[in-house]
Amino acid sequence: MDSRIKCNLRNFANNTKLCGVVDTLEGRDAIQRDLDRLERWARANCMNFNKAKCKVLHVGRHNPKHNYRLGREWIESSPEEKDLGVFMDKKLNMTWQCVLAAQKADCNVGCIKRGVTSRSREVILPLCSALVRHHLEYCVQLWGPQCKKDMELLERVQRRATKMMRGLEHLCYEKRLREWGLFSLEKRRLQRTL
Repeated sequence: MDSRIKCNLRNFANNTKLCGVVDTLEGRDAIQRDLDRLERWARANCMNFNKAKCKVLHVGRHNPKHNYRLGREWIESSPEEKDLGVFMDKKLNMTWQCVLAAQKADCNVGCIKRGVTSRSREVILPLCSALVRHHLEYCVQLWGPQCKKDMELLERVQRRATKMMRGLEHLCYEKRLREWGLFSLEKRRLQRTL
């Protein structure tokens, strides 16, 4: 791509990101100049940007939310974006990602409950490990201390899953986790941050 681009430019497969600090008019102009350079580069190389997929994500409290164009078309502003499978909003909040993970995991718990008659450890534990746990653990890396409600949402799904094994329904959550050989998701998050 054009070596004169001044803002941060990231390429991944068919995904290009242009980032910059826009706290002054010069910052806005730098991003627009770089967008113009990218458009010229694409035209010179007989390539086209899919302008319908181009979005602006304004991040920060005091962001002036300038408008930008790619060629002659204005780029639409977006309240949230998905990048490499992770949703984030303009506040860099990942709550939506945790909600989606909890829904997928909870749906899988329901499918196991409806579709599997055996409640033995040999059946339930591998199914939950394969179909439920990875959705919940995927979000662990996204949690910050301010996201306690996200953690509680995911723990609720895990709590439901651990009740499926025969003989453990009457035990408290912590004892069920020990029987399964698992940690709470909060403990797992703390282990990953150390």
